[in-house]
Amino acid sequence: MDRLTSLTAFVRVVDSGGFSAAARRLNMSTTMVSNHIQSLEDRLGARLLQRTTRKVSVTEVGKAYYDRCVQILADIEQADEIAGAQQSTPRGTLRIYTATHIVQFVSPVVAEFLAAYPEVKVDLQMGERNIDMIDEGFDIAVRLTPPPDSSLIVRSLATWRHVLCCSHDYLEKHGRPQALSELANHNCVRHVNYPYDEWRFVDRKGAPASVRVSGNLMTNSGETLRKVALEGGGISLAAGFLVHDDLEAGHLVRLLPEYRPLEFAVNAVYPHRHHLSAKVRTFIDMLADHSAEQQKLINPYS
Repeated sequence: MDRLTSLTAFVRVVDSGGFSAAARRLNMSTTMVSNHIQSLEDRLGARLLQRTTRKVSVTEVGKAYYDRCVQILADIEQADEIAGAQQSTPRGTLRIYTATHIVQFVSPVVAEFLAAYPEVKVDLQMGERNIDMIDEGFDIAVRLTPPPDSSLIVRSLATWRHVLCCSHDYLEKHGRPQALSELANHNCVRHVNYPYDEWRFVDRKGAPASVRVSGNLMTNSGETLRKVALEGGGISLAAGFLVHDDLEAGHLVRLLPEYRPLEFAVNAVYPHRHHLSAKVRTFIDMLADHSAEQQKLINPYS
């Protein structure tokens, strides 16, 4: 028989002073209550209750056992209350991993989240590596490309595009590419997390186009790619939000605008869809709302 139910039945019999009263409180038959007590006594090899036709009394062993059972049931009830509170009100520590150059959009949400929910703490880490969310204990990852683990839950927050660009100095030294295929003959600096072997685009007719490129720099740092491009070190397929100001100021030049780089999504990634804790569910909702408001900044070249 279920041991927890048996413990509950035993405590109710002692509290109520009889099997019938306990049965009414537990909404079960008197026989079932008796069976639970018998199961406990058989398991323990000791008599917990003295039964007569007129009353039920607790044995010495039963009294000691009763005291512990009351504490155990109280602890379980408290644990249930804590778990329920965790599901309804954000509290505890929220561990987040975010791509480095999207942190500018995540940070305001963290600040708002902390201000709104004083019982939460946030552990925010950033980088460009592919993390193992389960092994490393992260609740949420904010990524610019789809996760390699297909078992994770992905919620799209906003869309974004790369921009093909370089500096004026690079063009003066190497000339401006006039066709997509010419990129194969240029020094193209690349991000290791770009999900394809070749750079992919869509032409003005909506047809797919691609070119296999090479260069002297491969890195997981978007900021390094930006700096190298600004210094005339190569052509970059850079995140639009990262180089928008440089393009507007004329420090970088947009190349082959007739070819649009593929559209990607900023994603919130988390391990489980069901029974999300309040801290995870609330933060993701706030992140989605903020991303919708910032969509134009995230994707200035939509």
